[in-house]
Amino acid sequence: MSTASIASQPSNGANGKLSAREKKWIIYDVGNSAFVLLSTAVIPIYAKSLMPADGNIVSAWGYAQTIASLVIALLMPLLGSIADVQGMKIKFFLGFFGTGVVMCCAMALPLTWLPFLIIYVLATIGLNGSLTFYDSMLIDTTTNERMDKVSSHGYGWGYVGSTVPFIVCIALIFGGPALFDWSTAACTRASFVITAIWWVAFTIPLITSYRQVHYRATRDHAREAIHGTFSELGSTFGKIVKNKPLWMFMIAFFFYIDAVNTVISMSTSYGTQLGIDSTQLVVALLVTQFVAFPCAILYGRLAGRFGCKPMITAAVVAYMGIVFFATFFLKSAVEFWILAILVGMFQGGIQALSRSYYGKIIPKDHANEYYGFYDIFGKTASILGTFLVATTTSLTGNASLGVLSIAILLVVALVFLTLQKDPTKA
Repeated sequence: MSTASIASQPSNGANGKLSAREKKWIIYDVGNSAFVLLSTAVIPIYAKSLMPADGNIVSAWGYAQTIASLVIALLMPLLGSIADVQGMKIKFFLGFFGTGVVMCCAMALPLTWLPFLIIYVLATIGLNGSLTFYDSMLIDTTTNERMDKVSSHGYGWGYVGSTVPFIVCIALIFGGPALFDWSTAACTRASFVITAIWWVAFTIPLITSYRQVHYRATRDHAREAIHGTFSELGSTFGKIVKNKPLWMFMIAFFFYIDAVNTVISMSTSYGTQLGIDSTQLVVALLVTQFVAFPCAILYGRLAGRFGCKPMITAAVVAYMGIVFFATFFLKSAVEFWILAILVGMFQGGIQALSRSYYGKIIPKDHANEYYGFYDIFGKTASILGTFLVATTTSLTGNASLGVLSIAILLVVALVFLTLQKDPTKA
């Protein structure tokens, strides 16, 4: 393993101003988060409108998310490690990003629910694949002491920035029929194209400025590169197994990030199934973005005072409360608003600090490989929660019990976080 010089990395202290390079990395969160927000608030409602009257959007949506996550989990062990080769990370990033954008536009084409969900799954694979390589770009973008700050700003600005195209799309969906004599469905399909354009615009700064600082040296022949990749995967996995604090955190991360992703991806479909008005759902989730913006940045600052792990643990406990609230008290739009605000308070913080905490506890000279495993765990985790919710709902016919199943994941995560010895503490 060899790395390029890191002399050009930002030299500001932990609380210094963001450098130009850090800002250009952060801005991709603004671009891709527009699709994430649309996927949470609008796409499930649109998919429900395409289904038969007796169709269950919670189950269908859960299985769609599960399939997308499973594909990423199967691809990333190989592709993530190959990306450690010099110059490869940006190529893989562009491939998945391009797939996501094209499929986002293509969602405007189908007029029945099954083809629509298939294209949505492909768009989600493109998004999640690009995020795998984007996350690992963090170590090439900033220093260890600034990771909490930069990662938190990424999620924070992603939340608030994504509201701009979202508001445009919502205005089009609700006002388009009167202004342009379009149907609501046509306006919704146009929103997919608008979101794709936004996504592209805020990706350009990253792809024109990114340089892979940490990389694995290998020969130019593809066969030897792939052989070296499998050797590195085996070596890194062996080192993880021997590092007890690391693998204990990875297991905890697997379970709690699964719960977080499931709450994000299933919230609107759950509210729709309960009969909550779509307008209320959309506006409440828009408020979530504005709440998440300052809370994500605040979480980064609190981590500097109390430490990453205590703040992550606090968020896991908070999510347990959120799941119980959704299960036993969510019946109307008012409760959904409360739920949206609570999620916004902790969502960005736990995601941002997980990304930066992991970067602190792994060997710096093997960071790209370790981030590959981090994203494997993160994307694989997205399978279990949505599958639990979808299957429990299908078997019991009760969506509330499906949501309650998420608590199992959080309890397991809390156990491993409690038992793990924090390597960042002396």
